[in-house]
Amino acid sequence: ASERSTLLDGWNATATDFPLQHTVQQLIEAQVRHTPDAPALAFGEERLSYRQLNERANRLAHYLIAQGVGPDVLVGVAAERSIEMVVALVAILKAGGAYVPLDPDYPQDRLSYMFEDSGIQLLLTQEALLQRLPIPVSIRSVALDQPGDWLAAYSTVNPGITLTGENLAYVIYTSGSTGKPKGAGNRHVALTNRLCWMQGAYGLDASDTVVQKTPFSFDVSVWEFFWPLMTGARLVVAAPGDHRDPAKLVELINREQVSTLHFVPSMLQAFLQDDAVSSCTGLKRIVCSGEALAVDIQQQVFAKLPNAGLYNLYGPTEAAIDVTHWTCMDEGRDSVPIGQPIANLATYILDSSLEPLPAGVTGELYLAGVGLARGYHQRPSLTAERFVASPFVAGERLYRTGDLARYRADGVIEYAGRIDHQVKIRGLRIELGEIEARLL
Repeated sequence: ASERSTLLDGWNATATDFPLQHTVQQLIEAQVRHTPDAPALAFGEERLSYRQLNERANRLAHYLIAQGVGPDVLVGVAAERSIEMVVALVAILKAGGAYVPLDPDYPQDRLSYMFEDSGIQLLLTQEALLQRLPIPVSIRSVALDQPGDWLAAYSTVNPGITLTGENLAYVIYTSGSTGKPKGAGNRHVALTNRLCWMQGAYGLDASDTVVQKTPFSFDVSVWEFFWPLMTGARLVVAAPGDHRDPAKLVELINREQVSTLHFVPSMLQAFLQDDAVSSCTGLKRIVCSGEALAVDIQQQVFAKLPNAGLYNLYGPTEAAIDVTHWTCMDEGRDSVPIGQPIANLATYILDSSLEPLPAGVTGELYLAGVGLARGYHQRPSLTAERFVASPFVAGERLYRTGDLARYRADGVIEYAGRIDHQVKIRGLRIELGEIEARLL
């Protein structure tokens, strides 16, 4: 019984008191009141203070409210990285809505499906994309960068929309094994928990600069956007395409004195091959997720960037970005673990009859706690298949990750691959079933 209680409770003792009644936009608004004139956002030569960002987002939010946006209303965003993209995401949340990122680089068929499946009636985009995207006639599209001060008539005051933690913040589409992508709808309470945990773990302050470089159709981008803005740090948005270019990243890190950024391990490896990488002495935090982190990449970071902490995070889009964390250190082992559950989340490694497996035995990783998505957008049967009733806590749900894992004797989790035919390429979830469905 003691082993069972360790597996179920001891290693899941993550209860933490966060202000989960507050939404991320309220946390950003509180920061605006605290440091209105501090630098908030930079892109190329453009700069916005916290007050300027807030006022621009508020004008757009009041416009969105006038268009009928409110709680659980989904709003599409199709944009290249820019100041407008950040303003749009903050504004949608302020209006009470949830954003749906539509990457302009996605194939037309996939975008068409996402437009239809999401049911969005409003799309925020950019002039250059209006002709390029397969926007259905039923959707009203608005170019954020249209000429003239088109939002001048709208108020700069915080909208003050009331939301609950159950309301959606964003819906991100992931590859679907049935051949169709599926939208994972994530709740405000889960996002606030994830961001508050990250701040408690890695503490940003006004001296920090975070780079936003992850394509916004990946949920890593969610913390890149909002964590700095709720903590008084500065957000620097990388130019479109630059996330693939190590030399440009080195230059950006040094020019903007970036302290914190994310890499998928394959891109981190490319970054470490750049001759100038050791010049990035201001880097304090490198966060990895999206695919397994190899020990040799970890050792290269320690050698070339000795000032930087390296953190390995793990989590599916269905559970508000990340669910486990590990601070990398040289343990002399042949793999880097994914660590232990973050605040207010639980991990279970179970057999096929949902019984907990002892340390050292590989099974399927299940997740529980406040981070779980509400479910898949308009896919009740798929939601019921992946989000199941917990046999351990009455009224709780478990999310079946499809990932294999095992506990070490110390309760640290090692990732052990996939159960199914999902593969990861540069952090992109690819269901081979989706490819097969197109080939048939």
